[in-house]
Amino acid sequence: MDLRYGLDERPPWRELLLFGLQWLAIALPGILIIGRVVGVLQFPAYADQVLFLQKTCFIVALTLVCQIFWGHRLPLVAGPAAVLLVGVVASQGASLPVVYTSILIGGLLLAAVSASGMFRILQRLFTPRVVATVLLLIAFTLLPAILRLLTPAGPVAPLHSLLFALALLAALFTAYRYLSGLWRSTLIIWGVFAGTLAHALLFGATLEPAGLPAVDGFFRDFTFPLSVQPGVLLAFLFCYLALAVNDLGSIQSIAEMLRPAGMPTRVGRGITVSGLANALSGLFGVIGPVNFSLSPGVVAATGCASRFTLLPAAFILLMLAFSPAAIGAIGRIPDVVVGCILLYILCSQVAAGLLLLTREKSEFMFQHGLILALPLLLGTLVAFLPAAVLATFPALLQPILGNGFVVGVAAVLILEHVLFPVEK
Repeated sequence: MDLRYGLDERPPWRELLLFGLQWLAIALPGILIIGRVVGVLQFPAYADQVLFLQKTCFIVALTLVCQIFWGHRLPLVAGPAAVLLVGVVASQGASLPVVYTSILIGGLLLAAVSASGMFRILQRLFTPRVVATVLLLIAFTLLPAILRLLTPAGPVAPLHSLLFALALLAALFTAYRYLSGLWRSTLIIWGVFAGTLAHALLFGATLEPAGLPAVDGFFRDFTFPLSVQPGVLLAFLFCYLALAVNDLGSIQSIAEMLRPAGMPTRVGRGITVSGLANALSGLFGVIGPVNFSLSPGVVAATGCASRFTLLPAAFILLMLAFSPAAIGAIGRIPDVVVGCILLYILCSQVAAGLLLLTREKSEFMFQHGLILALPLLLGTLVAFLPAAVLATFPALLQPILGNGFVVGVAAVLILEHVLFPVEK
């Protein structure tokens, strides 16, 4: 590629700031949307939801800085991992210390496996069909949570909310069709702004409680005492397998574009930093971060591959972490808009999974379709199981058998490596 700035080059201050704002526009929607979903699920009080977003901004800012200087050292933006959102949604019956202790342990194990070089062994399990199925499962098993967001309880009728969501989705796909370059890369943030404004004009503004301080810390309400529940922990370990594959794919995708030296070392350090950041997230009581796979598109659109352009984005996120009022101002997004944007993002996830299948060198056969179909149907079926049915399961197995993502991943691994192994 004909790049304006290479990997280790530092643009002038003005351009550095502009490129940094672009990365911020990419990172902020993921933080707000996933952070808002988890915050609403776990914290009824609005102040606690804002505190959750403060901690998330801090973790993502710290992760970016560590990755730029000590991790993979590539222009990759990070944000809360959607696959961990699957684990949180499926573990709503568990206490917060149990959930975030599992995230803490999962992050430490990921860092240890990567730092020891054992990750190469786990990579062999994730063939293109398995990875494609995992990407699809993340989208399909989040559908119950999206449905709740698209039909929120409140003054707006569910039918009106659904019609609004369909209109917003149509607008997003139309904009994607006709926009290009920087506008297309930042479509999510414009969708959030336009959707929030349209919702306020149609249904009235949903003002949140005032009185949030302009500056306030967030070093409180951590995940103590630590608590381990084997079923929940095992469910999250499955999620971390998918997170590791996501992280690896993001690092390798930007590496294919830039061809930097020392890629094995970059991969090892990058995933190790992600693991440690997830462990710290468990202590803070928030969802852990992952490197986003849309970074190559940003580099292609801007023509700038400098890793240092992520520093202004990290600095702004760090400032936001200490300002509840600022978080509250940018976080006034209606639930239906959050659900709609999340659905749009997951459409890209499904497209990436299908694209991965078409890139296989071998011919796509009927049994390959079976390997894909059964885990997707099982995972989606489990995701929509009523709470009354889940309550009849043994308590130890509820976080596993009641987690559609875990059931789907287990099914695809058995089908791919046991029932229909590749003949060598």
